[in-house]
Amino acid sequence: MSKITERNLVVGLDIGTSKISVAVGEITPDNQLSIVGVGNQPTRGMDKGGVNDLNLVIQSIQRAINEAELMADCQISSIYLGISGKHISCQNENGMVPVNDKEVTQEDVDNVIHTARSVPLSAERRMLHVLPQEYSIDCQDGIKSPIGMSGVRMEAKVHIVTCANDMAKNLVKCVERCNLTADQLIFSALASSYSILTDDEKELGICVVDMGGGTMDISIFTGGALRHTAVIPVAGNQVSNDIAKIFRTPLSHAEDIKVQYACALKHLVSMEESIDVPSVGGRPARTMSRHTLSEVVEPRYQELFELIQEEVREAGLEDQIAAGYVLTGGTAKMEGVEEFAEEVFQMPVRIASPLPVQGLKEYVDDPSYATVVGLLHYGMQAHESGLKEKNKPEGVTGLWSRFSAWFKGEF
Repeated sequence: MSKITERNLVVGLDIGTSKISVAVGEITPDNQLSIVGVGNQPTRGMDKGGVNDLNLVIQSIQRAINEAELMADCQISSIYLGISGKHISCQNENGMVPVNDKEVTQEDVDNVIHTARSVPLSAERRMLHVLPQEYSIDCQDGIKSPIGMSGVRMEAKVHIVTCANDMAKNLVKCVERCNLTADQLIFSALASSYSILTDDEKELGICVVDMGGGTMDISIFTGGALRHTAVIPVAGNQVSNDIAKIFRTPLSHAEDIKVQYACALKHLVSMEESIDVPSVGGRPARTMSRHTLSEVVEPRYQELFELIQEEVREAGLEDQIAAGYVLTGGTAKMEGVEEFAEEVFQMPVRIASPLPVQGLKEYVDDPSYATVVGLLHYGMQAHESGLKEKNKPEGVTGLWSRFSAWFKGEF
């Protein structure tokens, strides 16, 4: 079994409320991402993105890691870790510095971002990402890359994503108990955007919604930059709970019924179709109409979409997402979701799987793998930055390292 460092591999770990996904990607000589291993296990011990039973989560992670190691024939030692939960919050901040030599240098960019991110944070918060949105030099706004431009004063707008320190520590602790190192924590919806969005969509304005089991992670891009992030602690598990309670069936069976037979729009389902519903306490199974199932599911999806709509409205970005909505994650896979979402949002909607990659792509061609493949893309870019850093002359290594960290929001 080869070590991960010998083969130029990058590993993503997405610890969701309902499943844990591991993906191993190999960076090819022509700088492409090739999937060489995948691990997928049901999650136990997680609730709405937070750890509520450390040992159960550790066991689930270890099983998924073992599965991925076996498939990729490698030994995993470090991972890029996705994080979500209602504790995630965001803010947009500004920083301003004088330009030292009448021409903007790398040091000026470093300084202005440092100024923008120097906002007081409470002791229980941790900075996840500091992502530049745009720069202004004197009276010129909307500059994407200011280096080499002339001016006296430079301003930067940045998007800061923070999380609860304790929540992050618990996730990292689970990973470390599996003898792994977390190279970096990445907000799940940001990771998903790396694997499913095109540059055109980010420029025009797009809202990404990662609909998982316990949370819906939202990230909104306009003008090519991230403007807003949020987590709504209601998602697909609510639909399963409704099915379990209304049809009096065990939760595990309710989940299976949802995945196999549910439809988000009742008018797409024939009245004649029927399904068997297992009962509790050893009672015999019952037969019911699939249309009745849709009547239970549709109001819940309506509620989920309205929560998303309300979040976008409160962020003041409703008029700026011209490219519409991109839904991903396991809860977005249900029949009728795309049509229903377009009805509610009155905007274009697409259900997104990860953009094509090389290698075992059929294993990850599914909306529920958007985050873990996004973590690989993120890790690959961080790896490229590291290579550039190594090839720099000694004197500027530290400077490049700081810049690449700021640019990628790696804190």
